[in-house]
Amino acid sequence: MKLRTRLSIIAGALSVTAALTAPTFAADPIKIGLLEDISGDLAVLGKPKLNGSLLAVEEINKAGGIMGRQIELIHLDPQGDNARYQEFARRLTSKDKVDVLIGGITSASREAIRPIMNRTTIPYIYTNQYEGGVCDAGMISNGAVPEQQFSTMIPYMMEKFGKKVYVIAADYNFGQISAEWNRMIVKEQGGTVVGEEFIPLGVSQFAQTIQNIQKAKPDWILTINVGAAQDSFFEQAAAAKLNLPMGSSIKIMLGFEHKRFAPPALNRMQAVANWFEEIDTPEAEEFKKRWHAKFPNETYINDMGYNAYNAIYQYKMLVEGAKSTKLADLRKVIATGKACINAPEGEICIDPKSQHTSHRMRLIAVDEKHAVKVVKDYGVIQPYWLAKIGCDLTKKNDKKQYTPSDLPK
Repeated sequence: MKLRTRLSIIAGALSVTAALTAPTFAADPIKIGLLEDISGDLAVLGKPKLNGSLLAVEEINKAGGIMGRQIELIHLDPQGDNARYQEFARRLTSKDKVDVLIGGITSASREAIRPIMNRTTIPYIYTNQYEGGVCDAGMISNGAVPEQQFSTMIPYMMEKFGKKVYVIAADYNFGQISAEWNRMIVKEQGGTVVGEEFIPLGVSQFAQTIQNIQKAKPDWILTINVGAAQDSFFEQAAAAKLNLPMGSSIKIMLGFEHKRFAPPALNRMQAVANWFEEIDTPEAEEFKKRWHAKFPNETYINDMGYNAYNAIYQYKMLVEGAKSTKLADLRKVIATGKACINAPEGEICIDPKSQHTSHRMRLIAVDEKHAVKVVKDYGVIQPYWLAKIGCDLTKKNDKKQYTPSDLPK
């Protein structure tokens, strides 16, 4: 990385810190390190994560901080580069001495960070929906996981649209493992995967993929493509009049494609989400009001920004429950089974065995005008899969990611 780039990133981090830290306090601030992409191919996803963090910090600091200590937020922009994620994680933990590290957009970035964090005693919070399976006492996950999304959405798609599915997925661990989940569930439901394509990040041309889909004649498409470039698929598929039903664990609520692309590009998209901006409960409306007052030009409050906001309130809850910022003490609070906060979606709780978060899940659908409606409310779904296969962080720290084909021995 060129020196100019490095200095601009650090300067940006210092400006965030200065904006959120008052001149003097009786106690040292609690330092939160934040690693989120706000430039590059994933910036459209990462900017709301920074904004959600800023909003939570502002609210908490105005209310007196955490145990009377103000929060100092130190944000660095890895620009989608996993080597920078590692460099910045080391810097935040060893030089800046943060009390907690939050962030990472892709599963690849998470897996770049996680071994570094495991060599420290600093908690790490991952705030994205992901492919699931990480059994690691050093990590808390607050996004949705496959048993909350795939186990609900895929059976619905097969029952409503048919049992032949074509998969287009990003070619890294998120896409590969998510496709594995799909294969397992489709097989259990008596269906067939008629095609799979794993697309490198940054690819934006899909003419051959569209031809492959047309030839395979699936009933529906599982779209787990990632990033601004890969989202070009939707406009190209609409231009080719593909018009097949689509299902996803990441579209609409994460990338707000129904706002970014002209109708009918996202027509017939279905997704299962714990958050999307169209939720109209009183708690959600109040949250949206506060968010848009601070960020009036924000296109959409996505799931990533929402989870980032919740993560800081979850951290506050754990620190105040433990009366400590130490990971071992925070884990004692989680072990009680009562590590819960009232979020805009409702109460969410951290599971003691997996350290993943419960969520109220809804199936949503997009029409030809890109309006979003709730098709089904599943209620609160626990993150049960890791405990079911034998992960129990109250007894043993596996430090491993499991998949449907790689279970605990």
